[in-house]
Amino acid sequence: MTKKILLSVFLVPAAMAFAQQYGGMWIPTELNEKEMKELGMKISAKDIFNPQKPSIKDAVVQFNGGCTAEIISPKGLLLTNHHCGYGQIQNHSTVQNDLLTNGFWAKNMTGELPNPGVTVDFIVDIKEVTPQILEGTERLTEPELSKKIAANIEAYKNSQKIEPYQSVSVKPMYYGNKFYAFTIETYKDIRLVGAPPQSIGKFGSDTDNWVWPRHTGDFSMFRIYADKNNKPAEYSTDNVPYVPKHYLPVSIKDKNENDFTFVFGFPGRTTEYLPAIAVEKIMTEIDPAKIAVRDVALKTLDEKMRTDAATRIQYASKYASVANYWKKWIGEVEGLKKSNAVAKKKAYENTLAGKNEQIKITLDQLNKLYSDQAPFALNNAYYSEVIRNAETLMLANLYYNYITAAEAGKTDEKSTASFKSRLKSFYKDYNPELDAKVTAKLLALYANKTAPQFLPAGFDQYKNEAQNLQTIENISKNSIISGRSEVNGATLRRRH
Repeated sequence: MTKKILLSVFLVPAAMAFAQQYGGMWIPTELNEKEMKELGMKISAKDIFNPQKPSIKDAVVQFNGGCTAEIISPKGLLLTNHHCGYGQIQNHSTVQNDLLTNGFWAKNMTGELPNPGVTVDFIVDIKEVTPQILEGTERLTEPELSKKIAANIEAYKNSQKIEPYQSVSVKPMYYGNKFYAFTIETYKDIRLVGAPPQSIGKFGSDTDNWVWPRHTGDFSMFRIYADKNNKPAEYSTDNVPYVPKHYLPVSIKDKNENDFTFVFGFPGRTTEYLPAIAVEKIMTEIDPAKIAVRDVALKTLDEKMRTDAATRIQYASKYASVANYWKKWIGEVEGLKKSNAVAKKKAYENTLAGKNEQIKITLDQLNKLYSDQAPFALNNAYYSEVIRNAETLMLANLYYNYITAAEAGKTDEKSTASFKSRLKSFYKDYNPELDAKVTAKLLALYANKTAPQFLPAGFDQYKNEAQNLQTIENISKNSIISGRSEVNGATLRRRH
């Protein structure tokens, strides 16, 4: 069954697309209510977002800092995607009790599984604060401009009177032409209620990811818990199911062609205002570089995961995370080429330049700047992906930052506890032998693909994958990062 319109009502603090006739994206406080009603909407904009009264916004939440989720019961039951809860399902899985493969369903509330560190955010209010954030910036250029904006943001946040469980986040929209303040309430006791086997929840896996229509039961269910006053609280057996201000009833009515539809939630970002040359560089250089790095990481992980059940479970969430944008970039390149997007964008820019000489001057400047920047952007694409996917380098950086801070006398009990916590979390799902193979291959790729001017002296020695592996193994045998060490009294042992 087809739908007449898909209206995206986005809460995400990121760059947004301006409203368009017959659809578009709007900040929830600035809905195009007239057009929406003309297209068949029967409720009002206030029914969607109202800071003073219960509205749909009280049932649409951000799960664990990223995904959209919906509250669907008066007892805080939460519905989100299977891939959004994938890390939590994996954390509760073992070879003996493989919830990823078998699925999970709590028979009662006492059987619901806690997830330390997982949060659910409610957007309580949204306010445009552009005048306050841009105050005093009229004649400033970088880097002073960014410093002043950052200072204004901090001043605004500090001026707000909020509850201890609330926070204020100020984010730019429309590439910094507007700023909005989001008042957020964060709940921290989130428990796993149920998930289908991944043969259902992850059906099609990376092959079907980012492809529509999909034929997968991509869902998982959690429950929000609160203290006896229905306020956010750390995990406790004394907590009770959260009572929402509003929840979404699940409809089993048939959908009809031309039914009005809108989507309300937390998407990613849009970069639709990039000039043609930027899109071309993404298509021909940046995305292919990032794909190449993740190709190597994924194939190396997959070889081990297919032959060892413990590693499959241990690296399931990491693998899925790496594969997610790997597939997205592959599709992005294919889509840009198939749609002839760069040529169309250039034609549009030529039309604009023909109408206004100043636009032509600006486009010429952008073309030069993007061309000058291209080698640096390509190196950054390789470098950032190598660092992100070589756990040895991530771990070394974690240790380096802590040791540097400690030597400078900038650590305290809180920062040390945070460091230990991050190490414990890291080693829980870490296989040093597998990581050594991944890192060896990625170092070789970086050494061979990167222009000499971006490499440290002597980096040629890392062009050989086998030699890299031997070097890493020799270094790590008795190293603190091998997984067996004492870190300020916290014993950390690697898991085989």
